[in-house]
Amino acid sequence: MLGKMEEIFDPEVVIEEFEDLSNDAGKVQREALKKILEENGEAEYLCQWGLDARTDPESFIACVPLVNHNDLEPYIQRIADGETASILTGKPITTISLSSGTTQGKPKFVPFNDELMESTSQIYKTSFAFRNREYPIGNGKALQFIYSSKQFKTKGGLTAGTATTNVYRNPQFKKTMSAMQTPCCSPDEVIFGPDYHQSLYCHLLCGLIFREEVQVVSSTFAHSIIHAFRTFEQVWEELVTDIREGSLSDRIKVLSIRVAVSKLLKPDPVLANTIFDKISGLSDWNGLIPELFPNTKYIYGIMTGSMEPYLKKLRHYAGQLPLLSADYGSSEGWIGVNVNPKLPPEMATFAVLPNIGYFEFIPVKDDTNCPEQESAYVSSVEPQPVGLTEVKVGENYEIVVTNFAGLYRYRLGDLVKVKGFHNSTPELQFVCRRNLLLTINIDKNTEKDLQLAVEAAATLLSEEKLELLDFTSQVDTSTDPGHYVIFWEISHAAKDEVLKECCNCLDRSFVDAGYVSSRKVNTIGALELRILKPGTFHKIMDHFVGLGAAVSQFKTPRCVGQNNTTVLQILSNNVVKSYLSTAY
Repeated sequence: MLGKMEEIFDPEVVIEEFEDLSNDAGKVQREALKKILEENGEAEYLCQWGLDARTDPESFIACVPLVNHNDLEPYIQRIADGETASILTGKPITTISLSSGTTQGKPKFVPFNDELMESTSQIYKTSFAFRNREYPIGNGKALQFIYSSKQFKTKGGLTAGTATTNVYRNPQFKKTMSAMQTPCCSPDEVIFGPDYHQSLYCHLLCGLIFREEVQVVSSTFAHSIIHAFRTFEQVWEELVTDIREGSLSDRIKVLSIRVAVSKLLKPDPVLANTIFDKISGLSDWNGLIPELFPNTKYIYGIMTGSMEPYLKKLRHYAGQLPLLSADYGSSEGWIGVNVNPKLPPEMATFAVLPNIGYFEFIPVKDDTNCPEQESAYVSSVEPQPVGLTEVKVGENYEIVVTNFAGLYRYRLGDLVKVKGFHNSTPELQFVCRRNLLLTINIDKNTEKDLQLAVEAAATLLSEEKLELLDFTSQVDTSTDPGHYVIFWEISHAAKDEVLKECCNCLDRSFVDAGYVSSRKVNTIGALELRILKPGTFHKIMDHFVGLGAAVSQFKTPRCVGQNNTTVLQILSNNVVKSYLSTAY
C-alpha cells in the first residue's frame, strides 16, 4: 500500500502524466467527450437532441445547443427536488454545489459528483507537483484560511453546500491533501466551525502556535488572506495574551472549537514576547507575514480576475515572499492548472487539462463584449466555437464547458486570452467575466475596465497616505440620463478636494469610445463617487455568508445589478459622502 501511495503522489510522476495528456490534447479531448456521452447518453437532456448514441465531437456540436445556467436550471431544480430519473446524468447526482452568489445576487445550484471530485484531486496534485519543483517545501505546516459553509438538504434530500465545503468534507480529498503537502495548522473543528469570526481568530492563533513550522500561507482567494491579516491588526494583542497565558479568549464560544484549540495551547511567554517584539518592529505592517512566519516559502491562492485589486495590499503583507496564483476553475468545475508558478499573478496562465471535460471556445473580438443573453439557445450571430487545439495565440475567447456532472456546451461566461501552448494544450490567461458590464446605451465597460479606472484614481489616495479597502459599482438609471456610481471604502477620512479629484479621475479613466462620446453629449450623466462607512464590505460579506457562501469563496461583487436589492440597500444605508464628476 505504501508503495502505491508513493507512486500516486510522486510529483515527478504526476508531471510526467500531465506531459503525456498534453502531448496529444486533441485525442484526449475526443476520448473525454466519448466517455461523457457514453456514461450519460440515456439521460433525458441528451436524448431530446437526437444524438442517437453518437459520441463524436462533430455530431455533438451539430445536435446539442449552447446553453447557460438559466437553460439548465429547470433540470437541476428537478434533481434537487428529488426526481430519481436520469435527467442530466446516467448515474444519480447526490450532491449540489452552491456558487458564491456574488455575481447574480443569489447562489446557483450546480451538480456535483465523484467525477468532479476526481478532477479536483488531479488539479491539486498537478498544481502541487509543478509548484513544489520550483518552491520545494519540507516537513512543516500550512496556514490555510479555509472555512466551511452551512450545508443543508434540498427538497429531495440532496446535500447542498459550496464547492469548497463539498471538497474539504470529502475523505478521499483529505487523504490526497495530507499526502502531497504540509498539513493545515488548524484542526478540522476550526475549518468546519459554524461561526467564521471564531474560526478566523483560531486560524490565526494556530498559525502563531506553529509559527516556526509554517511554510505556506494560503486561502481559496486572495481576498480571504487580506481579510485575515486585517483582522490580525485588530486582535493581535489578544492573540499574544492567549499564548502568554495558555488560555483561549472568551470570544471563542463554540464548544467544539474551544476544545480542539485549547489542546494546542499552553503558557508560552517566550513565544508571546517574540511575537510582540516582531510586531513592534514593523512599520505600517509591511512584511507582516514573513515576520510572523519566518520559514514561509510563498503565499498561495486565486489572485486573478476580481482578486487583482487586492495584490498591492497582499504584497504589502508578504514583503519579499513570492505570490503564487492558484488554479483556474469555477463552481461548475475546473479548467486549467498553473504550470508556471514563478509568473507573477498578473501574468499567470493556466494549462487546460484535456481529460477533465470537453472544452470549446467562442472567438470574441474586442468590440463584442456584450452581456450574456437570457438564453444561449439563440446565438446565430456569434462566431462558431472552435476546439481546444484550434485556438490561436493572442486571441480572446469565451469558454464553453461539457463536463462529467451534467453540463453540456455550458457557457461559463469567462473571457480568456490564449497566451501560448504547453505541448498541444493551450495556456489561458483570465481576462474578465463576460456578463459583468457597466453599460447604459452604447458604452461597454468590463470588470477589467472598472479595475483600471479605480487603480488610476486610487493613486491619488496613495499620495495622501490613504488606502482603498474595497470597491464596487452600479448603473443608476433612476436619473435621466443614467450614470455610473462607484462605491469606495477607504482606510481613513479624506479631504473633499482629494475625493472630488478622485471622482473626476474615475470618470476620465473610462476610455471606452461609447462612454466618452455619451458623456460629451450628456446621454450618460456625471459619474458619482460614493464613500462608504468603515466595515460596509464586511456587512456585504456577512450577507452572502448568511446565504450559504463560504468566507474563503467570497468575492466582492464588482457591479451590483438592480435585482440585487439587499446589497444595494446595504450600500445605500452606509454612504457618508457623495461626489459628482465635473470632468466633462
